[in-house]
Amino acid sequence: MSDNTAAIQDTQTTEPESGSNKTISRWQYTKREMKRKWPGYVMVAPFLLMFAAFTILPVVLSFLLSFTHFNMLEWPEFCLMDNYIRLFLEDDLFLTAFQNTLIFALTTGPLSYILSFLLAWFINELSPKIRSVVTLIFYGPSISSSAYLVWKLIFQGDIYGLANGWLMKLGIASQPTVFLQHVDYIMPICIIVSIWTSLGTAFLSFIAGLQGVRKELYEAGAVDGIKNRWQELWYITLPQMKNILMFGAVLSITAAFGFGGIVDALCGNPSTDYVAWTLQHHMADYMNTRFEVGYASCISIVLFVLMFGSNILIKNALSKVGK
Repeated sequence: MSDNTAAIQDTQTTEPESGSNKTISRWQYTKREMKRKWPGYVMVAPFLLMFAAFTILPVVLSFLLSFTHFNMLEWPEFCLMDNYIRLFLEDDLFLTAFQNTLIFALTTGPLSYILSFLLAWFINELSPKIRSVVTLIFYGPSISSSAYLVWKLIFQGDIYGLANGWLMKLGIASQPTVFLQHVDYIMPICIIVSIWTSLGTAFLSFIAGLQGVRKELYEAGAVDGIKNRWQELWYITLPQMKNILMFGAVLSITAAFGFGGIVDALCGNPSTDYVAWTLQHHMADYMNTRFEVGYASCISIVLFVLMFGSNILIKNALSKVGK
């Protein structure tokens, strides 16, 4: 941390006011800087207003509604902690959704994040023309909105499905298996498809970040005793990409917890025996089918806490990179 940054973060700052040596508080310093840089605040005001209206306000309203009974027709009726008690102690399907969401998030999130970075690291070593082609190949599935439906053809539950056709041709199976309706195969297939489509914006940002690392840093590292590529990665590349790594982590976490779309497209809603039922499904069921908005808001707050906690853990982990 630079001396200037440290000085700003101190509770008291010794920067003098005009023509005096009097120390001023952080609030006074901030107020003075805001007055001096008011054009910048005017320029960011539209974004701040949109962010407050469409992000902060919905989260606050959802939190308040989670303590009510609300059916979108009558005025909300406060019920204090009744929704949360019902959610954790009485709703067995919520526990199934909670468990499945954690399984999906803990597998697809880290795997897609690590895979995105490793592939970006590999692609960064290629020549520009080859790099463009390879990037398009890996990035293609994520920009094709229904590309994952090709997996529905692969795992089709009759002899025309590619998986069943090859298994029967090789003598491994004697009759076709309905993979997308079988409780043993639904979750692994959905995880594989999710990882296959996960090389999206985070993947591209990693490539851009790797290309932005200055070459002279590697030369200086070699002089300081860095001997191999892994040491270069840990002590030079990753520290220079912390902001981009955090951006990619946020995208991966959001995708990992918002898993419902792929499950619905491949296995239907609900999936067999609710084996792939997630918090997103549970929330949508109470919001759009049962119109229990208060209870759905309670589920959304649980999902929000999980995602927010994951972001904090990732931020703390990234702060140790290069140390």
